[in-house]
Amino acid sequence: MSTPGFLDPRLTERRNPRSERVDVASSLEIVDLMNAEDRSVPDAVHRAREELARAIDLVVEAFGAGGRLVYVGAGTSGRLGVLDATECPPTFGTPPEMVVGVIAGGRAALDKSQEGAEDDEAAGAEAMNELTVSERDVVMGIAASGTTPFVSAALSRARELGARTAFLTCSNPPEEIAAMVDVMLAIPVGPEVVTGSTRLKAGTATKLALNTITTGAMLRSGKAYGNLMVDLVALSEKLRDRGERIVMEACSVDRAGARRAIEDAAGSVKLAIVMVRRDVDAATGRELLEEAGGFVRRAAGDPPAVTE
Repeated sequence: MSTPGFLDPRLTERRNPRSERVDVASSLEIVDLMNAEDRSVPDAVHRAREELARAIDLVVEAFGAGGRLVYVGAGTSGRLGVLDATECPPTFGTPPEMVVGVIAGGRAALDKSQEGAEDDEAAGAEAMNELTVSERDVVMGIAASGTTPFVSAALSRARELGARTAFLTCSNPPEEIAAMVDVMLAIPVGPEVVTGSTRLKAGTATKLALNTITTGAMLRSGKAYGNLMVDLVALSEKLRDRGERIVMEACSVDRAGARRAIEDAAGSVKLAIVMVRRDVDAATGRELLEEAGGFVRRAAGDPPAVTE
């Protein structure tokens, strides 16, 4: 039982009464307890559905203006932002500067904890200067506890530079941050199994939210054909195989035909689909895609229906 007067206002720092004897639990009991706690996370994310949609709209607008999505965080939150940013180029064929992850302490903090860096307000503001953040960008702060100085300073500076801003937290957001951002994403998941260990439920909620935001923005920006990943960058044998299978699925051709189409499209799966479905050469296919704003459905018609 918590001592009266010591109840931390940050939800992520409170003790979880359901795990107060976790230190004497068996391995199976720990698994069951953590699984039970984790099941609450998707519902918490769902309750922020309207805010997530507003965040997607902001990012789509930024992309349309040639701007970027910039994540800013420290510790687990920062690493998750960098992870999500890093996964966008191979999945959606985006340039690496389109979604950027900033972590307190720099790249060294990705594989070795730099805990003191989260308190460096000057570094947070300077990171926005170094990125030349502008009114075309969206800067999203990520802080599970809601009280990371590096992040709040970055958001404040980004706002001064004209950027749109959003804040993702798993606790009660401070009023001063809520007042400065365009979108507030509060996803309270409650106390962790191990008090304050926000790599657990808070980390899972953050990953789900970031997945939703970037995937939604990419879908709204023409990075898929139906649910097919047509803008992937085939940098490995697995991705080359996936690209061929996507063309086979979308165009009803065999693997040899899909491979030839991708080769004729200089490696572009998206262009290959338009070429095959419209029976045109690469130059004409590019024109059709350009006229369609990069959306394959607009250039090549509806994709085949999914069969069970």
